[in-house]
Amino acid sequence: MAIKRHKPEEIVTKLRQVDVLVGQGIIRLDAIRQVGITEQTYYRWRKQYGGMGTDQLKELKKLQKENDQLRRAIADLTIDKQILEEAARGNF
Repeated sequence: MAIKRHKPEEIVTKLRQVDVLVGQGIIRLDAIRQVGITEQTYYRWRKQYGGMGTDQLKELKKLQKENDQLRRAIADLTIDKQILEEAARGNF
């Protein structure tokens, strides 16, 4: 059976659904089960995505993408620097 990977938007939606159900008087564990996730998953998601709104989630995704691009750029520049240092020493 394949593992379903939820998108961050779906995670935030499910966390909000649990909060709404708890607000309506349903026991938290029952609300978690109604949403279709395990208790462990709920608490892990809540720790990671806590009180995040959709705007904050979009900003987080944008910053993560930018961070990945910067890491790749640094890696490329580091390799170029090493190549130039070896060429300057005459070790080619």
